[in-house]
Amino acid sequence: MSSDPAMTLPLAGIRVIDLTVVWAGTFGTTLLADLGAEVIKVENMHVWQPMTRGGQARPSAEMVKAGAGWAVGYPNAEPGPRPWNYAPTFVQQFRNKHSMTVDLVSDEGREIFANLVSKSDALVENNASGTLEKLGIGPDFLRQSREDIIALRMPAYGSNGPYRFARALGVHLESVMGHTLLRGYPDLDPSYITSIFSGDYVAGAHAAFAIMAALRHRRRTGEGQFIELAQAECAGGMLAQAFMDYSFNVVVQERTGNRSVNGHAPYNLYPAKSDGDGTDGGDRWISISVMDDDQWLGLRAAMGDPEWARDPVLRREAGRLERHDELDARIGEWTSMLEDYELMHLLQSHGVPAAPVLDSSRIYDDAHVQHRGLNETQDLYDDVGTFRYNTPFMRFSETPLGIRKPAVALGEDNDYVYREVLGYSESEYERFRERGHIGMDYDPEIP
Repeated sequence: MSSDPAMTLPLAGIRVIDLTVVWAGTFGTTLLADLGAEVIKVENMHVWQPMTRGGQARPSAEMVKAGAGWAVGYPNAEPGPRPWNYAPTFVQQFRNKHSMTVDLVSDEGREIFANLVSKSDALVENNASGTLEKLGIGPDFLRQSREDIIALRMPAYGSNGPYRFARALGVHLESVMGHTLLRGYPDLDPSYITSIFSGDYVAGAHAAFAIMAALRHRRRTGEGQFIELAQAECAGGMLAQAFMDYSFNVVVQERTGNRSVNGHAPYNLYPAKSDGDGTDGGDRWISISVMDDDQWLGLRAAMGDPEWARDPVLRREAGRLERHDELDARIGEWTSMLEDYELMHLLQSHGVPAAPVLDSSRIYDDAHVQHRGLNETQDLYDDVGTFRYNTPFMRFSETPLGIRKPAVALGEDNDYVYREVLGYSESEYERFRERGHIGMDYDPEIP
């Protein structure tokens, strides 16, 4: 048995080429890397992929300190010597991975890439439709490099249909699939809605699952295959209830704010007592969800069973739903007198689902998060510092997961990949370096 703990992980011995960008595909390969696959991120020093290693390769110190746009969150509020290695948009998703650099625009770069494909099990990419074909590394190239290769592509809307060449980020996919208009408050227009990117993570999880299924198929049959995973369709899977309500009843569901889409009541966010020291602006909240009549009795008990709550009409959900506004006001008066954690424990003791609404600082210090070991300290590249990372969230009893390798720097593993994986000689390695394939810095003209 190998003495290397990584070799005991579920996907040990599997090599995956990572051509992903931004979040959706990157999250999928992160899952594969967490599970033990050797994920090799293939990057080009001469091409900048926006929002993959940050919004810009070299954001100004002023922009970083101001926390402007995608420049928010850099360590110590400084860009550092190589900002692309510390951008918060990338750091969390590049753990447990390797990085090599190669110029895929050149014939020589494609030859190097073909060598890597021949020695890999799978490839994942979520670039704009047609990108691989433009680079000359489309399906035919991949099959010629390895006949049984598994390749998963994640176009925004699929490889056919009117939108096949449309470019999109998570916010656009959620808009097209109807999620945007289901969020927010009924009295406000959609411009007040904060962008979220849950569709990226749903698509990424699908990608990891599909790769594992294809690996099993190849083990049984010897056949590789190409997989298409349209990100928008994955996002649509989150909205089955809204789709089916329209299919069954021609009903278009509308925005409900923080209230239940299933008609439960009371169900909302309620103000909690401020911490009193002003560190959070005095703005604390508790999420309370009464899902059935028994939980309503539990809420009544937690509140001390006030007289107004004993109204027989409120004993049934239909009555509570009709008087939701009144209930929100009454419950808010009670919750505002207690602290959020106090409310959670009190309500939970009476069988009522409830949780505090936490900001990032309080999440890090939450007792449950600390007990579960969700965060693990790791060193960032270039001695930038030691910081807390989220650990893999799957808990295996026999093959525990962890952060084996912190966020990988651009080209950090060039020596390993070129020499050990691809078998190039020292002279070949130096030639590739001289020709612009190998390095750890983006071109100086890239901002």
